[in-house]
Amino acid sequence: MTGGDAVIRLENVVKTYRQSDLTVEVLKGISLEITEGEFVALLGPSGSGKSTLMHILGLLDRATSGRYFLQGQDVAGHSDDGLSELRNRTIGFIFQTFYLIPYATALENVLLPGLYSRTSGRRLRHRAEELLVQVGLGDRMDFKPGQLSGGQQQRVALARSLINDPTILLADEPTGQLDSATSGEIMKLITGIHDQGRTVILVTHEKETADYAQREVYLHDGRVQDR
Repeated sequence: MTGGDAVIRLENVVKTYRQSDLTVEVLKGISLEITEGEFVALLGPSGSGKSTLMHILGLLDRATSGRYFLQGQDVAGHSDDGLSELRNRTIGFIFQTFYLIPYATALENVLLPGLYSRTSGRRLRHRAEELLVQVGLGDRMDFKPGQLSGGQQQRVALARSLINDPTILLADEPTGQLDSATSGEIMKLITGIHDQGRTVILVTHEKETADYAQREVYLHDGRVQDR
């Protein structure tokens, strides 16, 4: 693997957007290395570039310039379809907004990303059921999102993120809509996922949430800030 045991390596990554006649530089030369099995928190104020960086790390967007190596592969050489396949088998996501399908049950929501995998339907369903039990929703599999609390919905989203057994979990403000007690429960679940050997990258503006990570990376004005 390129970079030793680095599962993620960024080299001078820049991201710009066009707004009318203006070019807005959101990321201004990010260089960062994350090792396999590490738990890293990305911290910074609103507008610092955290979510833009998360989208690039998650292959949801491309850098304007610079290089991004994911598990030793330079992702710039992948087509959009190739990136989708790599993302689906490598990365799980949870967000501040749960993005659950309102008319689908908890079990159906968890199964959804697995429909694009090569796993058999029976095995996939068994894994989805196991994951819902692991996050404490074994008795809520047939409930729809509107019948669940915010914390329970985030648990469904967490189970969904693991259905394809990813090696990396990206969590973008996962406790942003939750009260402090429920936030603690979700972070303990995420810590348990890390303890299973996965790499976890957490975006948050809350120091209390970031304290669950092993390492904190601070972003300010599109740059990594030494502290």
